[in-house]
Amino acid sequence: MAGGYFLGVDGGGTGCRARLRDAAGQLLGEGRGGPANVRLDPANVRRSILDAAEAARSQAGLDPAIWGDTHAGFGLAGASQKSACERLLQQGFPFAGITIATDAYTSWLGATHSDAPGDRGAILIVGTGVCGFLGREDGGPVVIGGWGFPVSDDGSGAVTGREAVRFALKVHDGLVPASTLTDAILADIGPTPVEVVDWADRAAPADYARFAPLVYAHATAGDALARRIATEAAGYVDELARRLVALGAPRVHLIGGLADTVRPWLSETVREALAPPHGDALDGAIALARASQPGADAP
Repeated sequence: MAGGYFLGVDGGGTGCRARLRDAAGQLLGEGRGGPANVRLDPANVRRSILDAAEAARSQAGLDPAIWGDTHAGFGLAGASQKSACERLLQQGFPFAGITIATDAYTSWLGATHSDAPGDRGAILIVGTGVCGFLGREDGGPVVIGGWGFPVSDDGSGAVTGREAVRFALKVHDGLVPASTLTDAILADIGPTPVEVVDWADRAAPADYARFAPLVYAHATAGDALARRIATEAAGYVDELARRLVALGAPRVHLIGGLADTVRPWLSETVREALAPPHGDALDGAIALARASQPGADAP
């Protein structure tokens, strides 16, 4: 490829990241911006993406004129909703070209880009949400879970944290024995049920998810209630991993903010099927941008 630049963007409901590389693949800069779930207000999503892109360009010490020679790949939460993607693109961007896919797809591209063609594994994202993704050569991708809190995402940080909050209220009502975990939660958002409910009325999935590491920490320390919640959450993650393997995944790349936390709690069979990811969602987004060029191989 003669020249030019490639920008990868990974965007979700909490924030977005951008990575800038030259045609040779050299890392030039990275940056961060605000929320970039494509289903949010398109003007704000555009601003978040451009903030992250400009931070990457500034770190690289390059002139803004490079955007006219930059092909961008956007991996965005909510991008399966085509009308939302169209509204975003109507906002206008300074890049030479843009290709959009879901963040699950770009995460899969990044995690599996070094796998042999036809032998790519699946990804299992465990963070605030949870989602399994398997790309297949003989058809479209398979997506398992990830339908959003509160109707889906069992085993995610949000659901695990929510369960801890629910049990804190049960402890207050005398339905289950007191626990160091629930004591910590009530000290954080309580201590009365009225205060917990007031907090819940304002809470987003990420607010619940911040309690998930606490659940696993107390479970590791021997708290019986925390072990109950952690075991159940890991069981759901196990279930997703087994389904991906049953669908033909030769390996599963476990990624996301809770990946290392939940890994020791998974079954031995599932742990044996795990493999470290080769790259991240930003690598996948850049691969998406490169694939948009004439003569480029499919990502």
